[in-house]
Amino acid sequence: MNIQINGIHEEKFHRPLQLIGNLFFEEPTVSLEPIEDTDLIIDISIKEEEGSLKAHASLKGTKEEKELNASYSKAVQSGLTEKEYFRLQKNVLSHAYLTVLQNYTGIIQKWGILTGMRPTKLLHKSTQAGVSREEAHKSLMENYMITPEKVELMQSIVDTQLEVVPDLYDLGKEVSIYIGIPFCPTKCAYCTFPAFAMQGKQGRVDSFLAGLHYEMREMGKWLKENHIRITTVYYGGGTPTSISAEEMDVLYEEMYESFPDVENIREITVEAGRPDTITPEKLEVLKKWNIDRISINPQSYTQETLKAIGRHHTVEETIEKFHLARKMAMNNINMDLIIGLPNEGIEEFQHSLDETEKLMPESLTVHTLSFKRASEMTQNKDKYKVAPREEVQEMMSMAEKWTKEHAYKPYYLYRQKNILGNLENVGYSLANQESIYNIMIMEEVQTIIGIGCGAASKFVDPETGKITHFNNPKDPKSYNEGFQDYTQKKINILNDLFEK
Repeated sequence: MNIQINGIHEEKFHRPLQLIGNLFFEEPTVSLEPIEDTDLIIDISIKEEEGSLKAHASLKGTKEEKELNASYSKAVQSGLTEKEYFRLQKNVLSHAYLTVLQNYTGIIQKWGILTGMRPTKLLHKSTQAGVSREEAHKSLMENYMITPEKVELMQSIVDTQLEVVPDLYDLGKEVSIYIGIPFCPTKCAYCTFPAFAMQGKQGRVDSFLAGLHYEMREMGKWLKENHIRITTVYYGGGTPTSISAEEMDVLYEEMYESFPDVENIREITVEAGRPDTITPEKLEVLKKWNIDRISINPQSYTQETLKAIGRHHTVEETIEKFHLARKMAMNNINMDLIIGLPNEGIEEFQHSLDETEKLMPESLTVHTLSFKRASEMTQNKDKYKVAPREEVQEMMSMAEKWTKEHAYKPYYLYRQKNILGNLENVGYSLANQESIYNIMIMEEVQTIIGIGCGAASKFVDPETGKITHFNNPKDPKSYNEGFQDYTQKKINILNDLFEK
């Protein structure tokens, strides 16, 4: 689909126009200049008059005479900065543009003009500002064109988060820790996380672990010296249970020795996402160090799907490892399902829900497949046939119905670019089994220090909320060559952040 935009020439508007075009069409070309083989021409004007900023969009397909028009305007408040004025321009422009595309395609975008990852942050911001629920909902629907059902989902999640973490808005003086283990048995076709196959790489693993322990010691030392508490610790990756039981044991011992007041950390999670990495010995290590929140991720209960996406474990192994973990007193298990995996439709997803019902994990995260730019699946789309938009939306509705019937409540949500059906990823849990770390990472209320290969740090200013990002390198070789430097750079940022 080639979309030619007339009347808008400033490059700063191209990205928002492209992102909204992506909601309706697969890999459209949106151009501010004339292009060959144009499928749609949309004339857009934006002007300020009588104290209001008004955008008008007129769409005409090149193969038919039908013309569609939409307008939207907003009052211009006095004293706006250049950035605030651009935000207002983008908003009115997006309203008009989205409306004509909705009218043209017949597709209603339930998230409206929102293309960002964390919609619930908008509702938290209103709550903190003392805005009434009614006014906050009205603003979301009017300003962003979000449908009432999605606003209600957002409100449900915000309510649950504040029940689980009543002091959510006061945790800026604490931090959470993310520890990245960049190894997996194999790499999944949809994955873009830093994950390297384990086979024959023990030397690289050993070198990485030496750097990881160094980072943990230095970061723990800084936290102790500055009297900073840790809210949560999350071991991710990759698959952190890819390393041996002995290596895990030494790693958790390092955590207890290096980090302050580990016994009072609210939650420690280890993603044992790949069932083929779980052994009785590793579960014993987790028990030894009082870690009972883990993930065992089936993604699908259809064996052909697992083979297609590069997961070299069986459906039976997922179920077997779940029961093993239960037998060994793992009392808070998360499982992931993915909607829209290759060759899966309603029948296969219903089967996954039926199998989940036999296990009843404490939490269930329902992801919608996203075509991430660097993934094997995105680079070879012809090999991976996925369900159409309507079917994907029906599967999400099935998940919503199933979780409600089985007493799971939504507690966190995030969205991704190129996500099927312009939907979302939702974490559901049984009562009092929510992951606090997932709430922290999504709502961005506190600093999260990333330790390890590929780990991303997100430094949140406790006073202003301004976010500074810092990423460790994704490949073990680069990480091993520079972990001391990366550690010091993060400590320098922390010094600036917490000396205020």
